[in-house]
Amino acid sequence: MKKILAPMSIALSFALASCGSQSPSDGSASSSPTVTPVSSESAQPIDMQGTWKQKNSMDADAYQEAIIDSETITINWVTNHGDTKSLYWVGSFEEPHAAADTYSWTSKRDRKTTDNAILDSSDKTKKFTFHKDEISYEAGIMGTTTTVRLGK
Repeated sequence: MKKILAPMSIALSFALASCGSQSPSDGSASSSPTVTPVSSESAQPIDMQGTWKQKNSMDADAYQEAIIDSETITINWVTNHGDTKSLYWVGSFEEPHAAADTYSWTSKRDRKTTDNAILDSSDKTKKFTFHKDEISYEAGIMGTTTTVRLGK
């Protein structure tokens, strides 16, 4: 019984700590990235590679963190002053090739990597949007969905 309660209490803690503003989903899932062009000719493509941290967590010690490389986005639930990380998402990342104010892509989940994670998302795809130096997406756990906002 105690083995079941520990993961459930951790999951509930994450759900409550990450609950913030919710935004309705339009239900559409595009398989190709969407780019809103920048008006300046000297603008460079958006560089999203690196580590991103949740900006809208209600608890400084419970948040999501994303690591983006040239092909993959990995998202973890982070607690215990950064000492505890639980895998939430590993999926595809499509790097923008043009300068843009807004960029979005649909990430396809890497099931082989995430299927054994206790706090992973079971979604097959997840839509991510970059706008004004922020990446946003919907995260859900135990029936609660919230919009996560990440900053570098």
